[in-house]
Amino acid sequence: MTAENSALPIVDLRSDTVTRPTPAMLEAMFAAPVGDDVYDEDPSVRRLEEMAAARFGLEAGLFCPSGTMTNQIAIKAHTEPLSEVICEQTSHIYLWEVGGIAFHSGASVALLPGQRGRVTAAQVEAAIRPENLHYPTTQLISLENTHNRGGGSCYALEDLQAISEVAQRHGIARHLDGARIFNALVATGQRSEDYGPLFDSISVCLSKGLGTGVGSVLLGSAAFIKKCKRIRKVMGGGWRQAGYLAAAGIYALENHVARLADDHRRAARLAEVLRAQAYVAEVLSPETNLVIFRLHDHQPAADFLATLEQRGIRASSFGPQWIRFVTHLDVDDAMLGRVEEALGAM
Repeated sequence: MTAENSALPIVDLRSDTVTRPTPAMLEAMFAAPVGDDVYDEDPSVRRLEEMAAARFGLEAGLFCPSGTMTNQIAIKAHTEPLSEVICEQTSHIYLWEVGGIAFHSGASVALLPGQRGRVTAAQVEAAIRPENLHYPTTQLISLENTHNRGGGSCYALEDLQAISEVAQRHGIARHLDGARIFNALVATGQRSEDYGPLFDSISVCLSKGLGTGVGSVLLGSAAFIKKCKRIRKVMGGGWRQAGYLAAAGIYALENHVARLADDHRRAARLAEVLRAQAYVAEVLSPETNLVIFRLHDHQPAADFLATLEQRGIRASSFGPQWIRFVTHLDVDDAMLGRVEEALGAM
């Protein structure tokens, strides 16, 4: 970081996971009533789980430390060894969860090529295994909304409904990796309660755009969540006075959802600025808060990121010559102006 920028706060566009609790959220955390959650005695945890489940029209919730844990618990609960999970080939559950499907569940994976991470009902139906001694049994269809590798892309509700109908017709469970589901809801105007009938389980992350320090909630039927609680325990996910963390999630659900539109607006502005730069070859049109773009070969990605770092701006490599910017709670309009200035000066 140069001397002239050293007094300015870092503009961290690497991920929305870098957000920190606001003063008001911290106040809610310190004031939270708590108990021992392993004994089902933490009122803040219960309130968060009930609140999140009600939003999506489902019966129960399970508060966990991370979205990877909620995803892997759900997959374990829905499948058994010698079964198979259908998902898009760049899904988080496949690429970014350390081979957890194989490690935890002993299941195979059928990978589908998607359009910015989105698959169709026809693709899903074609991937369902016929009854055959040599094949794994298709037991789960997992979708991701928004889709990280797709640049924060969103599913249309009618496409989700069509895929859900295929799954139900074949007796296959349905899971949604909804790490950024509230971004999708704000961007599309869809209703969260319309998702409950479409999925048997939904994972909702609280520590990305919603701005908490830690935590995700797994949603489903009461019987399903009871089963998942045992799996969480064997994964080491039982925790005690977790209500301090749950209180942050409650605050986020009550106060930080509508403001995601500001993140989307800033992402759209960054995409507009990037398209005007001669060193940028391609920009994926942002649908939410992720901006994915490709640099021309004459502008090495490592040099680009290093130059931004010198100007107090951080971003992530997203593949050869590809860069990801993520807007979030801790990036305001003044910071956006600094990024625009830096991009124009490259």
